Amino acid sequence: MQTAAIALIVVLIVAMALGFEITWALGLACITAVLLDPKLTFVVISQRIFANSNSFSMLAIPAFMLAGDIMSKGGLSKRLVAFADSLVGWISGGISLVSIVACTFFAAISGSSVATTAAIGGLMYPEMVERGYPEDYSAAVQAIGGTLGIVIPPSIVMVIYGNITGVAVGDLLMAGMLPGIICCVCLCIYAFYKAKKYNFPKADGFSFKRFLLSFKDAVWALIMPVIILGGIYAGIFTPTESAVVAVVYGLLVCLLIYREVTLKSVWEIIQNTAVGTANLMILVVTAQMFGWLISYYQIPQYVTEFMLSYVSGKYMFWAIIIILLTICGMFLEVGATNLILAPILAPIAAAFGINPVQFGLVFVFLLAMGQATPPFGTCMFVACGISKRSVGGVSKQLVPFVLVEILCGILFALVPALSTLLPSLIS
Repeated sequence: MQTAAIALIVVLIVAMALGFEITWALGLACITAVLLDPKLTFVVISQRIFANSNSFSMLAIPAFMLAGDIMSKGGLSKRLVAFADSLVGWISGGISLVSIVACTFFAAISGSSVATTAAIGGLMYPEMVERGYPEDYSAAVQAIGGTLGIVIPPSIVMVIYGNITGVAVGDLLMAGMLPGIICCVCLCIYAFYKAKKYNFPKADGFSFKRFLLSFKDAVWALIMPVIILGGIYAGIFTPTESAVVAVVYGLLVCLLIYREVTLKSVWEIIQNTAVGTANLMILVVTAQMFGWLISYYQIPQYVTEFMLSYVSGKYMFWAIIIILLTICGMFLEVGATNLILAPILAPIAAAFGINPVQFGLVFVFLLAMGQATPPFGTCMFVACGISKRSVGGVSKQLVPFVLVEILCGILFALVPALSTLLPSLIS
């Protein structure tokens, strides 16, 4: 392996260990490699950056971010909570189930785990505490529910993963639907068990009238993912165009139907989205440059040859991936792990005969789980900020939930149909 290739990896690791922001760590690693390689010039680097960023599908990222911001500030979260409460609030541990189910619904319109935790957690944490649930446990429920934000479509992380690995974004988005629902059910089962064991309070019995009224109020939010995914697979629009449709739909609903967003607040939302998009795109194009250098130096081929020599089969490979991404989730931000490891691991998975869509789904799911793991889980930090509880106390309550998600990740790795069924049926 060339000196420049070794420097690319070493400088990245050292820069991150020294506390550099991931964008600057990636940029410094790329610059070092170019300086050490006489065959490369910065003209080539600028050309690659332009070529990587000049992608139609990348337009989905700011559009989905804008749609999520509009929906989260337009009164949809409280309507989804009311609908989830009417649906499962009467079961033992009902209000904790409401939090998880409401996060699942909100995930289908936000595309972001942090936004899901903030929007639903801000409403549900005080409600759970008021009904007598332990404070640390109440915060943990908000954090673990939020992780579904990047699993269930639309998912910004899946859009980025598809762009940097070449996997069809539409297939990835559809692949997240069934696993996201399965994970939601598994988390609810544990919450139900916990409520039974500790005799947590529950609401009155199921009311069909209340269910209908809350459904009527939330229906405009609930049909948004149907419009997005249905439009993609009916051939009406592409995944990128679906993101723009989501923005228009969100504006119409929040301005004309719910009327909780004004034109002034829309401008503020657009400004916030612009800043967030700029920060994210700097990271994305830098990471794409890093990915191009990774491919240029054939690092995935070296790693693949090593893995094929010492890893006996795809099940051992899956075990390594689950352990690796669980550890990365504890210490690295989702975007960093996605942008650094996806271009390296995706070709190796293909060499082991793993379906690219299945691997992408499991990869993103494990990244999502990492957002609830200490010491650096972003959803955990948001939940601690909302609740004013310590990271240590919330982390302790998160452990069983994280174990449930690990089991779900193993299930999705062992059963490819769970992630490939919907894309293959619709295709």
